[in-house]
Amino acid sequence: MMKVWNPTMTARLLFRFFNILGACSLLAASAVAGDWTDYRGPNRDGRSPEKSLPDKVSLDTMTWKAPYGGRSTPVVHNGRVYVLNPAGEGVTLQERLMALDADTGKVLWEYKYNVYHSDVPPHRIAWSAPSVDPETGNVYVFGGGGTVLAVTPEGKKIWERSMVEDFGIVTTHGGRTVSPIIEGDIVIVSSVTTAWGETARAAHRFMAFDKKTGETVYVSTPGGRPFDTTYSPPIIVDHGGTRVLIAGGGDGTIHAIKAHTGEPIWKFYMSKRGVNTGVAVFQNKVVVSHSEENLESNEMGLLGAVDLNAKGEIKPNQMLWRHEGVQFGFSSPVLEGDILYIIDNGSNLFAYDVNSGKQLWKKNLGTIQKASPVLADGKLYVGNENGRFYILKPSREGVEVLSHVELEKSNDDIEQITASPAISNGRVYFVSQKAIYCFGRKQASRAAPARPARVTPGAPASALVVPAEANLRPGEKVRFRVRLFDEHANFIREEKAQFALEGLGGAIGTDGAYTAPASGAQAGVIKATAGAITATARARVLPGIPFNENFDSYAPGAPPKHWLNTTGKYQIRELEGNKVLVKLADNPFTKRARSTFGNNDEHDYTIQADVRATEKRRQMGDAGVVAQRYQLVLTGNHQRIELDSWQPETTRTEAKKFNWNKDTWYRMKLRVENLPGGQVKAQGKAWPASEPEPAEWIVERIDPIGNREGAPGIYTDAPFEVFVDNIQVTANQ
Repeated sequence: MMKVWNPTMTARLLFRFFNILGACSLLAASAVAGDWTDYRGPNRDGRSPEKSLPDKVSLDTMTWKAPYGGRSTPVVHNGRVYVLNPAGEGVTLQERLMALDADTGKVLWEYKYNVYHSDVPPHRIAWSAPSVDPETGNVYVFGGGGTVLAVTPEGKKIWERSMVEDFGIVTTHGGRTVSPIIEGDIVIVSSVTTAWGETARAAHRFMAFDKKTGETVYVSTPGGRPFDTTYSPPIIVDHGGTRVLIAGGGDGTIHAIKAHTGEPIWKFYMSKRGVNTGVAVFQNKVVVSHSEENLESNEMGLLGAVDLNAKGEIKPNQMLWRHEGVQFGFSSPVLEGDILYIIDNGSNLFAYDVNSGKQLWKKNLGTIQKASPVLADGKLYVGNENGRFYILKPSREGVEVLSHVELEKSNDDIEQITASPAISNGRVYFVSQKAIYCFGRKQASRAAPARPARVTPGAPASALVVPAEANLRPGEKVRFRVRLFDEHANFIREEKAQFALEGLGGAIGTDGAYTAPASGAQAGVIKATAGAITATARARVLPGIPFNENFDSYAPGAPPKHWLNTTGKYQIRELEGNKVLVKLADNPFTKRARSTFGNNDEHDYTIQADVRATEKRRQMGDAGVVAQRYQLVLTGNHQRIELDSWQPETTRTEAKKFNWNKDTWYRMKLRVENLPGGQVKAQGKAWPASEPEPAEWIVERIDPIGNREGAPGIYTDAPFEVFVDNIQVTANQ
């Protein structure tokens, strides 16, 4: 049953007036009024300021159609449409960023990259939308496998980050991936990660990178234990002089942080699962929604409003108004003045009064909804999974269907629409599972850039040390800089500081230049003090090749600190007179772990390790080694040896029967070699550690789209304890 709480109502005309002012201030910050550079538009709110847009849609009058379908919302900039989608099939399946001519749909270029070390199945890759930097025209993507990529408008790679190997990103079968956003000089992404040290605990984190270099600017952890990965689209609003980023997290929380520094402002816990919807902001009201079980009740779903002026944790009884039992879990809302338009999971369009929370009306559009509506020229544009695309004329009193089209079916296969549309220069673009569609003006108009408002910063209040995270080889150098910000997180200047090392060897100069020790692996903190302000960065010194580890130099207890994704999951223990690494089996949520301990640009090397598994109730775990983004695994229950790079894409797995016994040490060996023409050869074998190495490889694969580099590591799946020892990494001979 629906519950409504409304403590006060404010004059509707006054709110409309201030909403117009707010929209104008946001619009002044957008780069080009006619471009659609972000998943949710130029202001990330699902709205476009354009006028004279089409009110009819027909398959017969499309401006163009291109056969490149997917889940990703298109973005448009400077006469080009950019879209992320799958390319290839089976052993050649990749994610692909495409650039098409906005006037004709002609493909201008495509950039393909691999998915690796991912739990995302093939049919759920390429979920997020690209983002375009209005200043440079550069395009940024966050792939389903954890790749963050920056390319030029001509399709040339600028930089790339492996979030799996740098931050221990968690991917899931759902494939949900947050779209990146550009804010000034940084690109921001978010996801669940489990890394090392203070970021070892799994959490939904926001990570900012220098948009020109890919250098890590900050890592923000505002929330708690995550339940899911999500694709909640962030919105950034200028509130009281602070650029505030608001987005849902995998911990069932809506987070507000300072966009330029990552400092938490407030959070609202509301769901027992992750939040996939974005929010809508009207003056001091932030409208939030989800369709999972509520924290404080067993009812499914919530729509409500919280106070943008809040600080710290917002309690449920502090909500401005709320409805329970309504399921708005995927499609993000959009505002027209003080009217909220939002679509539930069953493709019912609702209108609400933002001030009171009162439902105004409801209109059914279909049965399944993922895409978010876009508001422009007084009309709503939206598609659904029933293969329908609508143009609607909403108002406070109701909604008129101006036009709609049903996409063609083949053998009862519906052409689903899960992506939101884009509005640009008099045209509407939308993507189905099978194609990209464009309708509207034949000749697009080009809008002139708007000048962003200048901000005069105040006194220093906080600082960031950049890079915030660094991975180095022994003897390698990096220079840390200190950036000062005022209380609103506005950048002031780079500042000289005093530096100190905590838990790190090597040396750091007065200019922040750090030189890693000549040998050994470690991880620690760089502390900087500028006047009364202190800030920290983190660094790992990772072993180069050759590398050996038998754990004898460590005390029993915690695993090596510089290893990724190990804290709380592994333990060093004495076993039969030797020290070994044990994968713990005390938590079913963390029984699987892929842990890396080297640089992710290593290539052409061999890794070997000894592994051993226990057995209980006829169940054994899995154990394996990782090299160059390939992994070799002994599976206990299936009693076989497997070689793969992306487990859910089963066409890439080479497997053979291999009987291995409980409580017995086996030696595993994986060799990866780069071949000409982009191919990579991976070979694997295993044998009882007490016996001589066999000459023949057991499994072998030539990858036609090979991973040319990647960090060494180990892999375990431990319903019961699994042991690892005697790791060796050597260059191929």
